[in-house]
Amino acid sequence: MRVYRQCWYCRPFHRREFSGTGCSPVATVGGSSTTATGGGCGVGGAASCCHMARWRWDNNINNKNNNCFLSSAVVFFIGSFVVYGFIGAVYAWLFINPHASMGMASSGCLPDSEGSWAIGVFYGDSPFSLRPIEAMNVWRNESSAWPVANPVVTCASASESIFPSNFVADPFLYVQGDTLFLFYETKNSITKQGDIGVSKSDDKGATWQHLGIALDEEWHLSYPFVFDYLGQIYMMPESSAIGELRIYRASNFPLQWKLEKVILKKHMVDSVLIDYNGKYWIFGSDHTGFGVKKNGQMEIWYSNSPLGPWKPHKKNPIYNTDKSFGARNGGRPLLHDGNLYRIGQDCGDTYGRRVRVFRVKVLTEDEFEEVEVSMDIHNSNKGRNAWNGARHHHLDVQRLSDGRWIGVMDGDRVLSGDSGRRFVLGCASVMAVFGLVMLLGAVFGAVKCIIPINWCPHNAVKRSDLFLTWEQSNLLSSSSKLRQLCGRLNRAPSFLRGVVKPNTGVGRLVVFLILVAGAVQACIAVKYIFGGDGAEQPYPLKGSYSQFTLLTMTYESRLWNLKMYVKHYSKCASVAEIVVVWNKGEPPSRPSELETGTNVPVRVRAEAKNSLNNRFNDDPLIKNRAVLELDDDIIMSCDDIERGFRVWREHPDRIVGFYPRLAEGTGLKYGGERHARNRKGYNMILTGAAFIDARLAFQRYRSKEAAAGREAVDEYFNCEDVLMNYLYANESSSRTVEYVRPRWVIDTSKFSGVAISGNTQRHYSIRSKCLLKFSEMYGGLEKQKWEFDRREDGWDL
Repeated sequence: MRVYRQCWYCRPFHRREFSGTGCSPVATVGGSSTTATGGGCGVGGAASCCHMARWRWDNNINNKNNNCFLSSAVVFFIGSFVVYGFIGAVYAWLFINPHASMGMASSGCLPDSEGSWAIGVFYGDSPFSLRPIEAMNVWRNESSAWPVANPVVTCASASESIFPSNFVADPFLYVQGDTLFLFYETKNSITKQGDIGVSKSDDKGATWQHLGIALDEEWHLSYPFVFDYLGQIYMMPESSAIGELRIYRASNFPLQWKLEKVILKKHMVDSVLIDYNGKYWIFGSDHTGFGVKKNGQMEIWYSNSPLGPWKPHKKNPIYNTDKSFGARNGGRPLLHDGNLYRIGQDCGDTYGRRVRVFRVKVLTEDEFEEVEVSMDIHNSNKGRNAWNGARHHHLDVQRLSDGRWIGVMDGDRVLSGDSGRRFVLGCASVMAVFGLVMLLGAVFGAVKCIIPINWCPHNAVKRSDLFLTWEQSNLLSSSSKLRQLCGRLNRAPSFLRGVVKPNTGVGRLVVFLILVAGAVQACIAVKYIFGGDGAEQPYPLKGSYSQFTLLTMTYESRLWNLKMYVKHYSKCASVAEIVVVWNKGEPPSRPSELETGTNVPVRVRAEAKNSLNNRFNDDPLIKNRAVLELDDDIIMSCDDIERGFRVWREHPDRIVGFYPRLAEGTGLKYGGERHARNRKGYNMILTGAAFIDARLAFQRYRSKEAAAGREAVDEYFNCEDVLMNYLYANESSSRTVEYVRPRWVIDTSKFSGVAISGNTQRHYSIRSKCLLKFSEMYGGLEKQKWEFDRREDGWDL
């Protein structure tokens, strides 16, 4: 009887005779055994596969075999993943937003597979024509919003209560005179179930105070339909999780509710109740029945009282059709001009894609008929950067005391299941990187087999010839197909090395393409796994959002650049409009050409005189308080723009921008940002990329005191931004500038050669003269010097 260590390669069966120093291959041929060569660590073929797979320390293996632990394949894989990891880290540093949670609640607003729903407010003279609050130019100075912009209620504002929230959705209004109460589903970040939250507004929806959780049960709650009946206030939330439709009565409105009655023992979702033609009607959906099409089913029940008893409609289910039809309810039914309208949700592409409105033509105990009508609701085209760019699935419209209509609608910037989808795609990209590294290793010879499989036991055992015969006849026969597949796969590296030779021109091209593909996949993996939903969101201040006007100055020879500029910045969430100051030459014959493919209005303001002072001309058509003055040759990320806007909202009396400068000393020699950093401070912000208060800044620049400075700007055709800094400093003894560091900036003038300041040395020389002249006119800036890295958020590093 002999002692063997068995090793099954992805090749014909071999046995290794145990000699105490390793596995020496012993091929069994007939009844005799012959020792095969090439069993060492450094030799290729299947033996290398066995050793690669065995990576373990063994006191019985000599130093030569120990080197298998750090074989060329292992070193190659480690090195490759370090390189691709570095590429991914650089990509993350440049393009992944590290500030996404700024302004959000620390314990809420977590990524959720159901989405990131928020709630916005809309106004109109008709319930079928509504505009967002930002289009109505609603101002609230105390909330630092000029004007107020949607969304007005978010997971962050809901998380101010005891329970953190991942999202808010399904809004219903309850109007008491001039006071509005907003009830909605808020998904608890801890329990992962829906509760009913409530907020209050005393200014017709411009600002909201979160009051807390109105209703919290042991099961999921949503869709809080609130209504009046016989002088009492009732709520009918969705409780489909327990198979009941319940009605609660307010015992202490709006935060305390008691169960009044279970009116239906059914798994009804998104149910609404309406008093129409002398009866009460319930519209709802039950998705539990056999053959029911989810989100395509609707049934009707009727009664003489909201508390029942309820009877089913003769034609139930009214609908059992495609989910895009709008059968599932999407808000409160509306009575207008004697007609009843039902709001449904289109779930065709994804859950809650959009709302649809139907006019009910016939509603009796035996018949039902409705027809779709048009609904004009302004929707953003900014995609994920807009709070409702992907979908909206709920609308409640009520009439205000002044006769106007107010609507509350939820919206989401991503589709249903987006977080899970991103994770799967990210993992797939990681696997793609692994596969490309394997491919590259095979080309260079570092990888000699695809699937290293070790069937050698860790400890030698004694096997009789009878046992070996049984083992071969059973195990090997059952795994023969697997071994054949392994054998074919493990011949692939040898085949690739024969076809792709790195020392040839074609081979180098193939290697280059593999390297590039790996880098791309590494960046994609980082984007999907660590990049969040990919949105460059605005940053709230005191729970509110706002918008600004982007103003740029250009002339005819830079038209090609302007189109790219407008298209890029129109996607930024807080950009309300773009104003182009046409300073020289003929403006576009059709200004609408600039709006092609954009998401905001674009207005061209042609000037009679070519002057840099035109940048700060008074413009009564600008309704927003905040104006971003941004040169047309500067491209930066929307996230950097949003951060700058957030900082300006904190300090609207300052110039907040992205290019710091320092003017100090007797010589007052102008220098760039490096000069300011070397001196560890700044006292100017260039207004070629800065936020200003339009009313305040334009008034100062057009004042009599600034007349001499404007003449100097025309004389030098330069320094309008320097003059603005002196005017601000001359009006205040406190801080007047604030710096925000952008993650990256592209200066497109470097590619076109049409920059005003193309000659840096001459440009700096002119600006040094401006510093001397403006210091004589308005006093120096020496007393105003501010250090970098003073903010807690690190935005001014």
